Amino acid sequence: MKIGIMGGTFNPIHNAHLLIAFFAREEFCLDKVIFMTGGNTPHKKAEGAEPEERLEMVKRAVADNRYFEVSDFEVKKQSRSYTVETLEYLKEEYPGSDFYFIVGSDSLNYMDKWYKCEKIFRLCTVLIFDRKGFAGSEKKRRELEVKYSAQIRRIDIPIPEISSSEIRKRIAAGKSVENIVPGPVIDYIKEKGLYEGQRGI
Repeated sequence: MKIGIMGGTFNPIHNAHLLIAFFAREEFCLDKVIFMTGGNTPHKKAEGAEPEERLEMVKRAVADNRYFEVSDFEVKKQSRSYTVETLEYLKEEYPGSDFYFIVGSDSLNYMDKWYKCEKIFRLCTVLIFDRKGFAGSEKKRRELEVKYSAQIRRIDIPIPEISSSEIRKRIAAGKSVENIVPGPVIDYIKEKGLYEGQRGI
């Protein structure tokens, strides 16, 4: 199989995340995309929602798409979650499959600083999508391809500029996030009182 991996803190997951996964699956003929909710990540601290709450929001967001699945591997880990370990786990779970790791152009610019980055590039093809304000990704792409024989492809689609941090601020301010966040996720946020007041800012 050809399997996409959409990783992130998803704090909260929003419509742009779903669009990126949708277009990546379509453009690269992926059999499915696994959403990997980050647990104790070394690169980003998630505020405003517990790992289990973020995982539940992802489950609700993708429930009606037969090509999307959710993994709790990183959330259940007690230790820090490193991308290389996640890829090794998935290789064991899906022997013989090809993996496509989906990241933003901002992440590409420092992927060579990630733990065992050279092994990451051996285990998967990297699919990048553009993020506004992050220049130099093409230069970095060529550098990684030469240095690590990395397979890096661009998802050639426009991605709406939506950020989880802005969504948290809108919720804290009592503003609507309708049409930005999937309805079932909005319902869960309201049910749990996530990001209200100063939480998540």
